[in-house]
Order: sequence, then structure tokens, then C-alpha cells
Amino acid sequence: MNDVAVPDLCLVVLIGCTGSGKSTFARTHFPPTSVISSDFCRGLVSDDENDQAATPEAFTLLHHIVGVRLRRGLRTVVDATNVQPGARKELVALARAHDVLPVAIVLDVPDSICAQRNSNRLDRAALGAHVVHRQQRELRRGLRGLEREGFRRVHTLRGVEEIAGARIVDERLWTDRRDLAGPFDVIGDVHGCRSELETLLGVLGYRLERDAAGRAVGARHPAGRTAVFVGDLVDRGPDTPGVLRLVMGMVRAGDALCVTGNHENKLVRALGGKKVNPTHGLAESLAQLEAEDPRFRAAALDFCRGLISHYVLDGGRLVVAHAGLKEEYHGRSSGRVRSFAMYGESTGETDSYGLPVRYPWAEDYRGRAIVLYGHTPVTDLRWVNNTLCLDTGVVFGGRLSALRYPERQPVSVPAEQVWYEPVRPLTPAEEPGGAPVQRDPAILDLDDVIGRRVVETRHHGRVGIAAENAGAALEVMSRFAVDPRWLIYLPPTMAPCATSELPGYLEHPAQAFAYFRGEGVTRLVCQEKHMGSRAVVLVARSAAAARERFGVDHGTGMIYTRTGRPFFDDPDRTEALLARVRTAAETAGLFDELGTGWLLLDTELMPWSAKAQQLLRDQYAAVGAAGRASLDAATEVLAAAATRGQEVGPLRDRMAGRATDIAAFTRAYGRYCWPVEGLTGLRLAPFGVLAGEGNCYAVHDHHRQLQLIDRLVAADPALLAPTGRMTVDLTDPSSEAAATAWWTTLTGAGGEGMVVKPVDALVHGVPKSRPRDPDITAAGDLAGTGDGWPGNAAPGHADEPLPAETRRDQVTSQAPGGRLVQPGVKCRGPEYLRIIYGPEYLREDNLRRLRNRGLGRKRSMALREYALGIEALERFVSGEPLWRVHEAVFAVLALESEPVDPRL
Repeated sequence: MNDVAVPDLCLVVLIGCTGSGKSTFARTHFPPTSVISSDFCRGLVSDDENDQAATPEAFTLLHHIVGVRLRRGLRTVVDATNVQPGARKELVALARAHDVLPVAIVLDVPDSICAQRNSNRLDRAALGAHVVHRQQRELRRGLRGLEREGFRRVHTLRGVEEIAGARIVDERLWTDRRDLAGPFDVIGDVHGCRSELETLLGVLGYRLERDAAGRAVGARHPAGRTAVFVGDLVDRGPDTPGVLRLVMGMVRAGDALCVTGNHENKLVRALGGKKVNPTHGLAESLAQLEAEDPRFRAAALDFCRGLISHYVLDGGRLVVAHAGLKEEYHGRSSGRVRSFAMYGESTGETDSYGLPVRYPWAEDYRGRAIVLYGHTPVTDLRWVNNTLCLDTGVVFGGRLSALRYPERQPVSVPAEQVWYEPVRPLTPAEEPGGAPVQRDPAILDLDDVIGRRVVETRHHGRVGIAAENAGAALEVMSRFAVDPRWLIYLPPTMAPCATSELPGYLEHPAQAFAYFRGEGVTRLVCQEKHMGSRAVVLVARSAAAARERFGVDHGTGMIYTRTGRPFFDDPDRTEALLARVRTAAETAGLFDELGTGWLLLDTELMPWSAKAQQLLRDQYAAVGAAGRASLDAATEVLAAAATRGQEVGPLRDRMAGRATDIAAFTRAYGRYCWPVEGLTGLRLAPFGVLAGEGNCYAVHDHHRQLQLIDRLVAADPALLAPTGRMTVDLTDPSSEAAATAWWTTLTGAGGEGMVVKPVDALVHGVPKSRPRDPDITAAGDLAGTGDGWPGNAAPGHADEPLPAETRRDQVTSQAPGGRLVQPGVKCRGPEYLRIIYGPEYLREDNLRRLRNRGLGRKRSMALREYALGIEALERFVSGEPLWRVHEAVFAVLALESEPVDPRL
């Protein structure tokens, strides 16, 4: 068996004369969709695969298809003779244009066998032996020069037996470490500052390992974290050998990864005997290394020479490169990619200090992966479009910085002194490439939200937003929404429970409990559902706190609806209500206990009529009034008919039943309406503490949240309404029965119903391999929501693939243990549903029809909106720029325009 190593992403060029078995080899070893045949393309453009006159157009088509596939990150196999250097040259150029590796597989078969095979094919019988001889001469003439032509791998299979015994072995590129999920500590440019590196590693929790001479030769984290160095370990600082010795030991032990920097690249050339200009600290490194043992110098050279351009980690969520990396280069491998990763992209200009001006690629970055890098020193760690520069100029007297991932927690230690005077002074106004910052992270950009979007969430993978939905959301956001600086979250819609088959019920707790039991969740909390309007309350402790955290110079918070609109038209009314909530939070001690200057609360504001007056008047009151008027007229007509002796009993009974239903309908919505004057009559029912400074409390268990809510309500019971609840243990039938009885009592008294939630937040249910409810959409089930390698990644030839034996299973966005479980399932009572479905919905014929309602799309929307809401909060509390927060907030609003039955 002959192993033929082929990288995951590459252009495979089959080379062999006609009759050598290329098409058979391709069909045997590669998926049919990955093989592009010149014969097939010739047939597409001429309806005749043997029409040689169509060859130019056929190869134009072939090159186009190959280019599309490579751009989308798909391995592609070209099935053509490719014995002529000119044909191969075009394919190598195509591979390089898309930064993928060109790989040649040569099938060298004796002339006699090729001729015999051709004679046995009707479409090739006319080919003379001279054609085979000519192609074989061309093939053998070019065999020795294939690597010089640009092929990074050449596999030559000689003879029928060797070809038949070949086995394709998939390899992944050295850059592809998506199997490593961390946690990581990504460390910025060290530049020979060994002492500061040792200090930083200690702060990060690593335990240094020293040799007999006391030199640090390794460091290991007791929790198994991995350090990732962004390059530029060498030059300028006082101890380049000490830094190399420590990092080399960590990498050798598997405790660290390291990418190349431009200074390592220059050091390699110098140590390898190349003529280089010993500037920018290289002279210091060479002098320091000269004092070391020759074996260490050789090991250091091998180490630096073996460093690769970048790493793609954690399922594609994290990319580390010395100077950063554009999205289309992630996971690719070529000289162009390596150059960008080491130096960035120059504008061709120089600044006043004579240094090249780098193009500010980070300002245009819109990738889903976090990119961490160094290269150009900055004074402050500042996120720019999901990228972060970690070079804070330690060798120039600044700091040595790292970022804990996935926590996104920055850690820095100060320089012990100025070790090297910078050519260009460090200024906070500079970003990647030494170019002025052109985009304020707080400024929103239309390009961030229009068109087809895909938002990466931590807990539900990728969520796709259709262009038409984005357009509808933009209309609402631009015309009606609150100041975007307040708008850090939009609450999700809520999934209803499955339809009940019990007589007289469309929804019943039994189905809600069954759903969670099926997901393996047994600890639940049932919360009373208030009949009001959803209101998000953002309250700051003071105007100064609001100004400092949200950048607003008016107001102390905001109250807004599910669609981001101000809840009240009157700002004074908003401030008056915020003042009451703020006082209650101070009295309850929440600001101090949680260490925050602001709180974000999920609430219901009652009565319903306080916000939905127009809806009540036009939709519900109008139905009740019309029903009463029509039934009164019908009753009069029936009474007159009865006096004339006509039999109207059944019809009169039917009208009486309809009148009863209309009266019940009017009573149902009337319970949620009462007069309000200013704050008098308003009731605010908080049921969730969502976030505070540095913390997303929405992912904490509901018992903890409700304990905080109870204290808040107790501080102002006149305004704040309590939320009744009951804890349920699904392993105890009596507990479930008690909760059902509570719901029956609640809804029998006119209550809306309850929401059933897992006690723990962010619960993941049964793994995908187990049967699941087909109505529930997991991450990846919908178009645009599955996790995967970016389809437009780009590539090259500088970084070799990893050996096949080191391959590991790829990590996807599916959470460990299964998909995300619904955060809450609502179960509404019969009388409330009368408002939603109409006065007569409980009549058996209507109920039978309603039981066929489809819930899948609603449930999918609820999960996606929930994940996006949590994503927005986590981005905000971790200090990401406003445009990143609004990417998720805007997506929630966009999903609301999907075609889903509003009654659900």
C-alpha cells in the first residue's frame, strides 16, 4: 500500500497521458464533486467530450470552476493530461492566486498499456499510438522539474500495480489547529525581555521550570492552559537567548505554541549566513547568541526556522498571527499569506520616521474569528472589529501583555526599564500598521448590518440573517429606536409548549414538562406570566455613571420595548420610573453587592393598556363591540321570528353560546386594563437580572436571579410587583402535579399562565445522536446557522501540512453534551388564549383545527434570538465595541420579521 499524502485544502493536479487511468484514479480516491475533468468541461461547451476544437473554451470553464471551489475553501482535483508545462503553469498560478498548495500526482504507465486501453474505448479508438508516445515523452521530460514549476508535493506512481495500491491520506496544514480549544494565554511581542516574560507567566499562573544553572527552560500551567506567542521573541531586549530557551522548552513540552515574527525571520537569515542589515536590535541578538553554546545556537536556528505563519484555533474561532491576518487568509498557506502574517500590508508610503505605513486591515475586518496579533506597539489594549493588538511595547518601557482566551481577560506587567529607545514614540492614537485610527469603535456603520449577515454566537453557533429581514430591522432601528448607546440587548421571543390533546385545552403544563424531560432536564422553575408589555429597564446608579459607561450626557438610563423603541413618549415619565427603580436597587443593596454602576432588568410593565392602548382599541375592543352589536341584532331577529311561531330554538341556543363567548372575550382582555396617571397605577414586574458591570447575570441560575428580584421588589412593593413561582422536580410526580394545580388555579382566576424554565441557565440537552423533537432546531439545522470552516478562506505554499497521524476530530460549534435547550417554554391558560385566538376558539371544530399549528419555526426563532441576546450581553460586559454588540442586537430585531404566526 502506497500512501499519498494530500492536504485538506489544495489543488490536486493529475498528470498522465491518455489511457493512464487518471479518471479511474480520481473516481476511486476523491468525491465526484471535487473532480473537474477536462473531458466533462469539453462536453459541457460542445456536447462532445472528444471535440478538440472546443478545448480552449473547455479549459476556460475548467479554470473558472476550479477558482470558485478554491475560493470557497474546497479541495479540488483536476483530471486532464497536464503533460505540457504550459497547462501545468496555469494551474499552479491558479493555486497561488487562491493561496492553496498545488500538489501533483503523476501516473506513469507504460506506453503499451495506455495504447491498449485507448483501443478498448470506442471514443478513443481513433487515437494513434503516436499520440501516446508524444504525451509520454512530454511527461518524462517534465518529471524532474515539477517542484521547480511550483508544486509543493509531487507523488509519482509508476506502473499499474503501484497505482492500484495507492491510498490517499488526508492531511491538515500546520496552520490548522482547530482541534485545540484552549484555554489559551496569548502573549504579545517579548523582544528579549526574559525577566518580564517570567513575571507575566507567573501572574498568568504558570509554574516555571529551571535547569541546574537556574535558567528558565519551561513553564507549565497547573490547569492545562496553553501559552501562544505572537512572535518577535527576539531582538532589542537584554536576553534574547533566555527568552528563546524558555519558549523553546514550552513548545517542546506542548505547553505553548508560537508563530513567526518578522524579527525571527530576519534572525534566521542572519544565522543562516545571509547578508542582512543588523538594525532594529538584530545586532544585539547576534552578540548575545554568540556567547551561547553552539548547540544552543543551532537549536535556536532550527526553532525559529520552523515557526509557521499563523494558527487557526478553537474550531476556527481564534486566529493568532504576528501582524494580524485578513479573513480570506485564515487557514491558507502561501508566501503571500506568510508575508502578510509577518509584516502586514504596506501602503507603499513611509512616515516621518522613515518607517513603512501599514494598511489598517483591522478597521475593515468583519470576520467571525477573533484575531490576536502584535508587531506594531500600542499603549493601550483596544478591540478593533474583533481584533486585538497585544504588543504594548515592553522593550520600549511599556508593558508586556497577554489575553486570556476564551475569557477575553487582558493581563499586563510593566517593563522593568526602557531597554531600547523606539524610533517612533508610542502614542495611543496609533493602531495596526502605525496608521491613524479611522474608525471610532462606538460609531455604527451601515455595512455592519445590511445584506445577508451571519453572526457567530458562543452558545448556538452561526445564526444567519436574510437580507430582507435585515432591511426591515434597519427601518425600525433607524426611525424608532432609542439612542443606540442604551440599546445593548433585545429580549427574545418565547417558545410555546407543544399542543395539548386534552379536551378544552390548547396548551397544558404536561407538554412543557415533557419537553424538558425529553432533554434530560429535571430541575425546573415555573414563573407566573404577567399580562403586560415586555420592558427592558437599563438603570444607572447616577448620571455620572451613565455618562462614564454609556457615553450619554442626558438621562440616567432607558426603558424600551422588545423592538428597541422608547416605552414612554415622555422622557420625564421615563426618568421618574427609573428613579423609583434606582432607589429600590440602592435600598436592596444591589449596586454595592454586585459591584456595578448600572443594572439591566427584564420586566413586564402593567397594565397592558399602558402601552397597547391602540392595539386594544383597534383589535380587541373592536371585536368585542362588533360581536355584541351583531349578536344583539341577531337576537332581536330571532325573537321576532319566534313570535311568528317559527322554530328557532337551536339557532337561538347557538347565538346565546356565541354571546357567552364574546362576553368571556371582553372579560379576558379587560382584566389587563386599568387607568394610569403618571406613575400612579403602573406596576413593574421584574423577573430577570440580565447584566451589570463586567457580568452577564442572564447565564446565572434562576434561583439566584429571583432572590435578587425579591429583594428589589421588597424595597418598593407599591410599584414593583412580585413574580409568583414554584420549583419542580420532574423525578417526583407529586411535584409536577402540584405545579399543574398551581397553574390551573392561576389561570382559573384569569391569569395569563406561566413560563417553565430550567433552574440552570444555558442548559444543553441530549446529544444530536439521540432522537429529538423534529420541531426543535439545533445549531446548524437551519441554512446559515451551522458551524464550519469559512467558505471564503484563502491559502498558499509556505506552511506544510501536519502528518496524518496527528489529525484529530474537528471541533464544531455544537456545545459539549448536546444542543442548546429552550431557556423557557410558555404555557398559557384557556381564557388568555381566547384573546389570542378569538372568542370561539374553544369550540371543538375550531380547537381541532388549531391543534395542527406548526411550532418548529417559532421554537427555532426563540433559540436563535436567545443565543443572540446572550451574545450581545457578553460582548458588552467584556468591553467589546458598540458595533459588535449591535451586530447581535440588530440580528434579534431582524429575526422578528421572519414569517412566524404571531399568535404563537
